[in-house]
Amino acid sequence: MQRIDVHPTHTHGQFKLRRGNPAPFGATFVPGGVNFSIFSSHATSCTLVLFEKHAPKPFGEIPFPDEFRIGNVYSMIVFDLDYEDIEYGYRMDGPNSFQEGQWFDESKILLDPYAKIIGGRDVWGTPPDWDDIYHHRARIAFDDFDWEDDRPLEIAPEDQIIYEMHVRSFTKHESSGLKESHRGTFAGIRDKIPYLKELGVNAIELMPVYEFDEFENSRPSPTTGETLYNYWGYSTVGFFAPKAGYAATGKFGMQVDELKALVKEFHKNDMEVILDVVFNHTAEGNERGPTISFRGIDNKTYYMLTPEGYYYNFSGCGNTLNCNNPIVRGIVLDCLRYWASEYHIDGFRFDLASILGRDPWGAPLANPPLLETLAFDPILAKCKLIAEAWDAGGLYQVGSFPAYGRWGEWNGKYRDTIRKFIKGDTTVGEMAQRLQGSPDLYAGAGRAPATSINFITAHDGFTLMDMVSYNGKHNEANGENNNDGSNDNDSWNCGWEGETDNEYINALRHRQIKNAIALLMVSQGVPMILMGDEMGRTKYGNNNTYCHDNELNWVNWDLLKKNDDIFQFAKNCINFRKAHPVLRNTWHFQNRDYMGSGYADISWHGTQAWNADWSEDAKALAFMLCGKHAKGGTVEDNYIYVAMNVYWDALWFEIPQLPPGLQWHVFANTAMPSPEDSWTPGSEPVLQDQYGMLVGDRSTVILVGK
Repeated sequence: MQRIDVHPTHTHGQFKLRRGNPAPFGATFVPGGVNFSIFSSHATSCTLVLFEKHAPKPFGEIPFPDEFRIGNVYSMIVFDLDYEDIEYGYRMDGPNSFQEGQWFDESKILLDPYAKIIGGRDVWGTPPDWDDIYHHRARIAFDDFDWEDDRPLEIAPEDQIIYEMHVRSFTKHESSGLKESHRGTFAGIRDKIPYLKELGVNAIELMPVYEFDEFENSRPSPTTGETLYNYWGYSTVGFFAPKAGYAATGKFGMQVDELKALVKEFHKNDMEVILDVVFNHTAEGNERGPTISFRGIDNKTYYMLTPEGYYYNFSGCGNTLNCNNPIVRGIVLDCLRYWASEYHIDGFRFDLASILGRDPWGAPLANPPLLETLAFDPILAKCKLIAEAWDAGGLYQVGSFPAYGRWGEWNGKYRDTIRKFIKGDTTVGEMAQRLQGSPDLYAGAGRAPATSINFITAHDGFTLMDMVSYNGKHNEANGENNNDGSNDNDSWNCGWEGETDNEYINALRHRQIKNAIALLMVSQGVPMILMGDEMGRTKYGNNNTYCHDNELNWVNWDLLKKNDDIFQFAKNCINFRKAHPVLRNTWHFQNRDYMGSGYADISWHGTQAWNADWSEDAKALAFMLCGKHAKGGTVEDNYIYVAMNVYWDALWFEIPQLPPGLQWHVFANTAMPSPEDSWTPGSEPVLQDQYGMLVGDRSTVILVGK
């Protein structure tokens, strides 16, 4: 039987048309043509606008016939298009009333929210032609990448070690040693996978990789005169499209294949890929921002609006997506499904995720439909879902984010506690909670330690080196009079603000960095490292480098040689964590001996064994893990003892005794010079005195009993 849906029923000039399929949204291939489908509940008409690639003017504009509209969806098949040479957009007509929240303007050409490839920004940093009538151009994706037998890895959450990375910053510096065309690109990251494998991380969290406009709010720096960009990319233009400027082949429209090749290579090397996604706002900004897509398609549906027509600004970026509207909820779900299925992405970190739990007027919902939908979606069932559990509107949900048994959280309380502890400014009781996977936040709700994404530094804020080198932020180069960025850094400069040649101060800084890394790697939960912290990367005290395309953000690979002691220590600590399942438990400690081993799963100590000092001014804490209880007793591991001295003098620690036949071995001692500050797991030397040891001032010691 001959199919009749492959034949046109209408014509418009040279174009042959047929009523289209309302689903899926976007531009998709059908026999003989391309199906275009777009939603708008308030538009009175819609026109498809067709360009040849890079052409300044369209070669065709096709109004959707009334009979091609189904409900609130305009859909149309256009036959015989040269899809490889086509760019497209839409014009929408309808009411234009600020107070009613309607911004229709038929003179504007609008980007398809479902665009899988976006042209117009093909090479990073190339200024657009501002006279062009259409800057961000949708292209039609043809998915023919050969994945072979690749699939998402499904690493257990508690076994993850996350590395937060910015695509351009990771390899842009000439010290990366890469050929120039690969620097700052997906291809450049692929070239550096052997380095990441040597470090030992197994999950790469990429800061936004979808299309954004680096020229948004661009301006000269008041201190250097350099152009300041929308560098980090937290201002989405297209949710489905990888950024062309991040691809070495972007100028050829090959960014899709280049990103897929990167994911495939990560998987071959047993590393997951997590995408940082921003569904809280878009690049259209506030009432004075540009109309790119959503605003001109159906402003009232896509954004949270006040009764007077203004944008609610819970994102701090001018607008807030109306995430729990069914249409917006649908685009978020479709987007994540697309990345998971088409790009084999292993998980997602949601920027300012508390916004995803607000109603259209900004009130927090007890059971947010979007968060529930994502938690129970069958396609996303094995994807990691990680929330930045706060927003710019003051909603802070660390420990109370609506999780539905699925969501992990960036644990901001972990960050704050560790920072304070290593400089002696918090209680040992608070520290004990964070080391255990924050049971005070999660156990009562039945949430596992892996709910807690433990981090000390992230892209927001100081690097680890800056955390021990600066008491205050130094953001003058951002052009905001040092008013941007957090003032609550919990940092300590070790006696001098900024860089110094003082050997004692530099040694102390390295020791404090190693203390932080050691504690991160022996904490229950999921550790996350900021790109470059393992080599002492600095941003020179700037804690908000969102706008800098220069050495404030670029990783200087020469630091690997300068700070080799930090790198070797970090690598050893990561491998130590991977070697010991007792550090990666699936459930919270019970503080008792449920295996009949003679030792509790975790026991707490001070300078005296079995006698922790929980007073507010205590500066010493130790704990011991019994390997018989590893992973709830399902596997057996060694004993591990961790002693922490945050006092400014050395302290003698009495060490708990092991069962007969076992000895304590020294894995790490941050007071020792490199390379004796840590050992390759399995090669640890025997502790000379099995009854006690002197722990240096502001130092951490890790022992393994075997």
